[in-house]
Amino acid sequence: MKRIDPRTLIWWAASAFSVVLALACAVLLALPPPGFAWQERIIAAVLLFLLGLGSASLAAHEHRQKEHYRRLSEKLGSVYEKVQATFEGMKRAERLSALGQLSAGLAHEIRNPLASISGAAAILRRNRNLDPKQARCVDIIANECHRLDGLLTSFLNFARPRAPRFQTVELAAVLESALALADHGVHGKTIHFDKQVEPELPPVECDPEQLEQVLLNLMLNAIEASPDGETVTLSASACDGRITIRVIDRGHGVAPAHVDRLFDPFFTTKEHGTGLGLPVAHQIMRQMGGSLQAHGNPDRGMTFSVILPAKR
Repeated sequence: MKRIDPRTLIWWAASAFSVVLALACAVLLALPPPGFAWQERIIAAVLLFLLGLGSASLAAHEHRQKEHYRRLSEKLGSVYEKVQATFEGMKRAERLSALGQLSAGLAHEIRNPLASISGAAAILRRNRNLDPKQARCVDIIANECHRLDGLLTSFLNFARPRAPRFQTVELAAVLESALALADHGVHGKTIHFDKQVEPELPPVECDPEQLEQVLLNLMLNAIEASPDGETVTLSASACDGRITIRVIDRGHGVAPAHVDRLFDPFFTTKEHGTGLGLPVAHQIMRQMGGSLQAHGNPDRGMTFSVILPAKR
């Protein structure tokens, strides 16, 4: 059973009391008790009227106070949530900064010997006297060097992403390019794409190359998470001078306990992931003055939201 607010009961009681007093005034004037002079009747009616008016005024004041405190409570709740979000963002930024510096140092230290190993493998490849087993070993060395070099590049992109080159662009062209590139990333399954772009979106000041990189990363993740035959949605809308781009999948989703860690470096839910794609995307959006957010869908799957100001 729903619990009724005591203040609401008080307000209703005061209002009912005022109505009763008003009726009493009317009855007193129309049907006076025996022995009451007309002056006494008027005085009694005026007193009853003033009492009812005072009760109604107090009830209205109580109601206004209730609404005021309710709105104040909602505002304080909203401010608290924003403070919490800012605090969590600052903690994440500190972790990203420390891990970024560590990644940059390690990447530079590893890249030099890795280049030597790769060069030595290239020299061995030119030897035509290698037997097939030796040739396979050299190929493995060269391929793993190439893979590690790509991983080190991701480390450096995370540690020191290049500064964005801002320009005013039409968002529709960036979205079309990201969709076309994502379509080439579908391998071994059937994925449908649904584009929901609000008409007449305003031009956006951003780095189109970096924004396309972020959207492509999110689209490829959504494709990988989606079962065969599912739909990946790319939507864009504008509100209050900000552009929101959403990538929505209907895949297996992420456990609620892991959602807050998706942008932490080296955290991944993939079997062969590096855990750097989303942190790099998060860094890029921060440099463009925007943000990257993630939350689970009510039914299944995930929604990643890219939010950036239309103008810097």
